[in-house]
Amino acid sequence: MRMNLDNEQLSYGSDQSGLICAYIFENQTAGKLLHTKDALEWLSNPQLNAEHTFLWLHFNLSNSSTEKWLKEHTDSPEEFYETLHQGSRSTRIEHADHHLIAVINDVLHDFSFDPSDIATLWINLNRNVMISARRKPLKSVDRLRHAVNAGELFQSASELLTHLLRDQADVLTGIVRNAITKIDDVEDHFLAERLSRKRANLGELRRFLVRLQRLLAPEPAALFRLLQKPPTWMAEPDVHDLRQSTEEFSVVLSDMASLQERIKLLQEEIAAHVGEQNNRSLFVLTIVTVLALPINIIAGLLGMNVGGIPLAQNVNGFWIVVAIVATFTVFAAWWAFIRKNMD
Repeated sequence: MRMNLDNEQLSYGSDQSGLICAYIFENQTAGKLLHTKDALEWLSNPQLNAEHTFLWLHFNLSNSSTEKWLKEHTDSPEEFYETLHQGSRSTRIEHADHHLIAVINDVLHDFSFDPSDIATLWINLNRNVMISARRKPLKSVDRLRHAVNAGELFQSASELLTHLLRDQADVLTGIVRNAITKIDDVEDHFLAERLSRKRANLGELRRFLVRLQRLLAPEPAALFRLLQKPPTWMAEPDVHDLRQSTEEFSVVLSDMASLQERIKLLQEEIAAHVGEQNNRSLFVLTIVTVLALPINIIAGLLGMNVGGIPLAQNVNGFWIVVAIVATFTVFAAWWAFIRKNMD
């Protein structure tokens, strides 16, 4: 019992080969869930690879067995394994020896507008097999899994990729909506003059959106080459759907860019408001200093312990000094307010 528990913990949500799930699509029917041994039999027997049959294998790269299993049982090109060891890159789809290799950045399930909530999904696609691999649970690929489990029909492996890109666009749309809600909340606090930490939150949100847009935006050159010269095994409807999904994705990215500009303008407005408040506080401090200047000077002079202090023997000396101080204070106040009106 203890050994089974340890094996389950070390599998990271997948079986011993690193496979999270596998689906087979036959004769334009809904996908059926496969066990690892059935998927392995299908991969090792070319006769099972019928024209209208394709396979989707989804792996967890946190399992150390995954890459070894892929190299032993699939014909994935070397470029695919090279991308697995590269750092964070922007989304791209490119040719590689009759395969399509896609690097897609996505967000985690417990997404909280933190840069660490962005992770990568790697895909290797040909006519009959789509292989996807990730290290952390991602939203878009799980939406695709739910669609397959719900019985949605897919005509080809390319359609799985197109559906995934649309799911990613939907996830991004939700992120934009949540960001808009946060910005609206900051604006409400700004109008009510209750900013607290909202200004700092705006900066964090803007930095996150910039990074997210940089990672999620498809590389134009690679995508242009793919759409201009798609693989021979990719049907024209699939190419059209892929082009349409990328256009929809571009619209969402454009909305994100507009949102960043809105955050920038709001930051500038808040900074101007804070600067105006600081200037007002500085002016009040200046007025208080100017008004207190005459009494401080006269009190300092009359408080010196030396002989010859004027009005010391005068019965009305105190009131005379008060009158002098009041006169200088009124003159200083008049001068200060005149300068303010001139400015």
